[in-house]
Amino acid sequence: MEFSLSSEQEMLIESARAFAENELYPHEAEVEKSDSVSPDLAQKIRERAIEMGFYAANMPEDLGGGGLDCVSLSLVERELGRANFALQYLVGRPSNILQACVGEQRDHYLFPCIRGEKTDCLAMTEPGAGSDLRSMQCRADVDGDDYVINGTKHFISHADIADFVILFAATGEEESARGPRKLISAFLVDKGTPGFSVRPGYHSVSHRGYHNSILNFDNCRIPKTQMLGAPHQGFNVANDWLGPTRLQVAAMCLGRAHRALEHATDWAAERQQFGQFIGRFQGVGFKLAEMKLKLEAAELLTFKAAWKTDQGTATDSDYAMAKLFTTETLAFIADEAIQIHGGMGLMSDLPLERIWRDARVERIWEGTSEIQRHIISRDMLKPRWT
Repeated sequence: MEFSLSSEQEMLIESARAFAENELYPHEAEVEKSDSVSPDLAQKIRERAIEMGFYAANMPEDLGGGGLDCVSLSLVERELGRANFALQYLVGRPSNILQACVGEQRDHYLFPCIRGEKTDCLAMTEPGAGSDLRSMQCRADVDGDDYVINGTKHFISHADIADFVILFAATGEEESARGPRKLISAFLVDKGTPGFSVRPGYHSVSHRGYHNSILNFDNCRIPKTQMLGAPHQGFNVANDWLGPTRLQVAAMCLGRAHRALEHATDWAAERQQFGQFIGRFQGVGFKLAEMKLKLEAAELLTFKAAWKTDQGTATDSDYAMAKLFTTETLAFIADEAIQIHGGMGLMSDLPLERIWRDARVERIWEGTSEIQRHIISRDMLKPRWT
């Protein structure tokens, strides 16, 4: 594993950080205040991201994307992750799972997303099926050449602005050692399809301006050609393409952790109490050291997983360790940064209170910390049980 960066990667970091600071930071206060991003601003950011070559950087070059390797992409994600989530999300990275599209699906869904003409969202979670996705109640039943979908999804991120949904629904059952188990399939469902409605979801303290929605399917009929992947193979499709999503979360959390630590370091170097800079007090200096130590370890776990992805050797455990440690490190650094600032850390004049709020959801979505620990421990124990 190579620890040094190429000159191209150094330029990517510089460009991505400049993009965040110049194109995203200036709008953070307004988004935090209004809890929304205006359509005009959203379009401006998308156009600027396309112009700068950041849009669809996660997609292969032969499909029209940026074609970045995983390490380089993670570096970009880290720098964009410094900004308000609702703003940096607009620098589109279409869902990797869209690479499973075939035939006309590519023209209708994949390529428009890469060009910035359409936006997708993933719909897995249900009121009764969070971490336990096999318990989902949303069903897609065959009726001639169609599937008829019934059920509800919730906590669906950015469904309010998406053009279509990548939906996971039960399409049958099979017997397993633990009894009947639902078979899951994936579908592409356009907004505006009769029987499919989207309504506002729950108000979250994290990621202002970036919303979740509740999706209802009431006898929603779609042709069989809108199935993504093979019948009953929804989880296989997800596992093939969605693993690096946890790595993306880790990389973005690194960016916010760096920003919080930089603010804390500056404050400790400049703030004076009792006749000296507070960074000279052991109680503050030791906090900074512990923050730096954890952040370095998080970086190593994240970029090791990215490097292994490029080598084709990454495992679910690699992604789980990166996501688990980095999200928990972000929470620690955000909290300590506020503690170092005292009351000022909780004021909206600084980004720290936002980073602190936003950090909380990172240990829940894309697999809770408990799920990540389960993946890691299972990977350790399974060889001894077979």
